[in-house]
Amino acid sequence: MFDNIIENAQTAIINSVCELIKFKSVSVETQNSKMPFGEACKEVLEYILNLAETLGFRTKNLDGYCGYIEFGEGKDLVGIIGHLDVVPAELEDGWYSDPFIPNIRDNKIYGRGAIDDKGPVIASLYAMKAVLDSGQKLNKRVRLILGLNEEKNWNCIKHYKEMGEESPTIGFSPDADFPCIYAEKGILSVRLQHPFSIPFMEILEINCNHNALNVVPKYCSITLKDTHSATTKLEFHGTAAHAAHPDLGDNAITKLVKYLNSQLPEKQTQDEFTILTKLYDLGLFDITTPQFLSTEPIEDESGVLTSNVGFLGFANQLLEIGLNLRVPVHTPLSEIKSKFEKLAEMFPCMQINFTAEQAPLYIEKNNNLIQTLTRIFQQKTNLPANPIAIGGGTYARAFPNCVAFGANMPGQKDMCHQVNEFIDIKNLILSTKIYAETIYELAK
Repeated sequence: MFDNIIENAQTAIINSVCELIKFKSVSVETQNSKMPFGEACKEVLEYILNLAETLGFRTKNLDGYCGYIEFGEGKDLVGIIGHLDVVPAELEDGWYSDPFIPNIRDNKIYGRGAIDDKGPVIASLYAMKAVLDSGQKLNKRVRLILGLNEEKNWNCIKHYKEMGEESPTIGFSPDADFPCIYAEKGILSVRLQHPFSIPFMEILEINCNHNALNVVPKYCSITLKDTHSATTKLEFHGTAAHAAHPDLGDNAITKLVKYLNSQLPEKQTQDEFTILTKLYDLGLFDITTPQFLSTEPIEDESGVLTSNVGFLGFANQLLEIGLNLRVPVHTPLSEIKSKFEKLAEMFPCMQINFTAEQAPLYIEKNNNLIQTLTRIFQQKTNLPANPIAIGGGTYARAFPNCVAFGANMPGQKDMCHQVNEFIDIKNLILSTKIYAETIYELAK
């Protein structure tokens, strides 16, 4: 019904994705009321709202925190919830080309945000446009909600709700995988602090480039000064990946910890010197079910518990370790928190702080929304359509009766947060067709 309209708009779709990639929209929380997440986030939101207006939609900018694009009439609201902020990226990380200059090769658009989440956002926008231009009658309004702080603290969505904006009656977030996500693991972020020193050395700095906890760190260094005032900087390199898939990365912090453990004097027994070794032996740096949590894997239908050590720092003689855990949906977060508290009790000088948590999302597979989305996916692709569970956390859990839906295709490598992130153009257009059919089905 909408395929021809979308195919005729293919050039515009590709160009719009490329334009969004050009904005280095890494969310930086500021005290500037006109740009709460930084200038680039302000500009990317203004760009897409202006684009939407030229396409014939109603738009609203909510104080630079977020915005939305809407069409249709009716009491009920179909929501599509995406984000325009991205995780950091630099050419020297190993990109083939500048991550904020879109590069098309091998029928793929390369650039930071191509799949997370700028490409899927544009697919959603042009899917709305196809439904609008088709003239098909809808009984609900359709609203594309665009956040600017998804990769950090979700303060954009908090502001949306604080402003009294309407919650969708039903909806999806184009920020994960097809055919459909019925379960998202719980998320827990933890920071530990403990006095730390290295015998006969002064620690000048531990630096992991302020790595976000939801990213496997690709870099970590330590700068030391010996008793002769000679300084040494040791650098460790890894591979970045999304914290939901720590096995796809190579953790630079863990490499540094292994090195330090190998250098500590064997006869040292005080916690101040050996805390890293003890925590390592207790499994704190394991990526699946750290040993201190359980001697057996913690897992269920949503997968196994995973852990990412995303931050290591040193200040005021205190070592700080930051972790991000993805907890199976049927394991209470309180149970995991109690295990961390027991860990802290083993070390009298340890401080522990739970900095963020998100309850899991779980919807029965026979739910009407799940059944509708998987049916549409199967009809448009002729592929098997069994709903799946993920370790990532999407905006779907921000609203009731909402699930994640695309835009990664089954069997496709997850390029979120990775070097040389891309979206396949064929899949971009196919996703647009799937979203158009979905919008019509949910709103008719």
